[in-house]
Amino acid sequence: MIGFAVALAAASQVAIPVPGTPVPFTLQPLVVVLAGLWLGPAAAVVSMVLYIAMGAVGIPVFAPMGAPGIARLFGPTGGYILAYPVAAWIVATVAGNSRRYVRLTAAALIGMLVLHLGGFSQLVMLTGSASSALALGVVPFIAFDVIKAFIAGALSLVRGERAIA
Repeated sequence: MIGFAVALAAASQVAIPVPGTPVPFTLQPLVVVLAGLWLGPAAAVVSMVLYIAMGAVGIPVFAPMGAPGIARLFGPTGGYILAYPVAAWIVATVAGNSRRYVRLTAAALIGMLVLHLGGFSQLVMLTGSASSALALGVVPFIAFDVIKAFIAGALSLVRGERAIA
């Protein structure tokens, strides 16, 4: 659990600004779905909550652009971050103990959808517009996140059994 919180913090530091949107490109979604695929549902949720708690109290684990500490959770990327525990739990639950690529990848794709719904929802609240929220937080990222889901499915085939059931 701690390992995934640390991995998520590391993935957050590689943030590439995307022109026209306050949401950067990161590897965070990949780590979130991997936590769900590699840990059981409870452990996946704990790892994500630990990451959020560290960031909320001011430990610099969030991406280096944006408001610090708990303020980040109320900004344009807060919806994604708050969706991490839900996405990880859903991925773990859908994947179960499967060792089939199709099921693992489907679980990861569903997790990406949950992340995008979280981000989209917060952006709608901040912008007051669903079309703006789609343009700022979904359209620029969806193709890359689909690719990340396929990568997560493949990586999950080469890992050992779940660390915690």
